[in-house]
Amino acid sequence: MEKILYLDCSAGISGDMAVGALIDLGADADKLTEVLGSIQSKDFIIKIIKMEKNGVLCTDFDVILENKEVERHRHPSDVMNVINSSSATDRAKSIAGDIVSILAKAESDVHGVSESEVHFHEVGGIDSIADILAVGVCMDDLGIERTVVTSLYDGKGTVQCQHGILPVPVPAVSSIIRDNKITVYITDVHGEMVTPTGAAIAAALRTDRELPQTYRILKEGFGSGKRDFGTSGYLRAVLIEPDRW
Repeated sequence: MEKILYLDCSAGISGDMAVGALIDLGADADKLTEVLGSIQSKDFIIKIIKMEKNGVLCTDFDVILENKEVERHRHPSDVMNVINSSSATDRAKSIAGDIVSILAKAESDVHGVSESEVHFHEVGGIDSIADILAVGVCMDDLGIERTVVTSLYDGKGTVQCQHGILPVPVPAVSSIIRDNKITVYITDVHGEMVTPTGAAIAAALRTDRELPQTYRILKEGFGSGKRDFGTSGYLRAVLIEPDRW
């Protein structure tokens, strides 16, 4: 019977949380590290550790930049060149490409330029590109074809970004959830729980909006977030099997 991934985004979602959750779910960390080591830029190291978050053992995925001045301003085509330079499978590259396309569309809408003219800032950094490619590699390794995302949970207030102080949800996230008809629940948290990369990952992976009425839980994975909002602090990835009996 087909296995389905459910992403529980009640504590938000970001690129590193998504990768950590998929590794915790069983994606091959050694294979991932090998693929990320094959991309053209070598100015980073990968750190994958187990850590406790609010009493739950999670996987923390971190891309550590060795040179803080590495290039962060890239066009979508530049980002895809980095991704395509890797040893990832075609499917992993395709998933990563879907994420990049969603981000490019959002930035195009926000800034009023064509997608080819979009200039990524935070997302253009090699750390963000590594997160995007890592999601593709992990999804391909797990062999998952269907993903349920029922809704995203974000905070409120403002956040300091490359473009200055922005409202939460930030404009790129608002564009992604609007274009992809994703339900968003605004919590009492003051801060950004959903990053543009996290929203794009949810949108790119989502094939289903609702969980089956009954299902079996086969395995759970937990990806640690870097910020403390007083929530659980992790993204929960659940592998389920619909119960059709």
